Amino acid sequence: MKRRQEAINYCMKYRNVFEDQPFRDKNWTTIRHKENQKVFAWIFERDDHIWINVKGEPEVNRHLRQIYHSIVPAYHLNKEHWNSIILDGTVSEKEIYEMVKTSYHLTKERTTYENKNN
Repeated sequence: MKRRQEAINYCMKYRNVFEDQPFRDKNWTTIRHKENQKVFAWIFERDDHIWINVKGEPEVNRHLRQIYHSIVPAYHLNKEHWNSIILDGTVSEKEIYEMVKTSYHLTKERTTYENKNN
């Protein structure tokens, strides 16, 4: 996976999600949950590559950053909970898919505050 549309198409395979462009800058595409509007994938171009920001568990995020030079603390997001995957061909599609899946599940759940008030 190296192209923006490939990343978008893969993320759109998940249930009850939609594609959004939250900024005037067309460079940013987000994939969100329909139910809670939370973003699970931020897709953008930077430094001549497509990047995907995904949420993960902090310990796993740190581990992945040590293994892959193209997985870095997330650009413009919380660096403990989010990673950026630089789609330069050095991270296997299987690993990318697993990270997107984790992000989908971590952002799908409603917060404790939301559950108490509904």
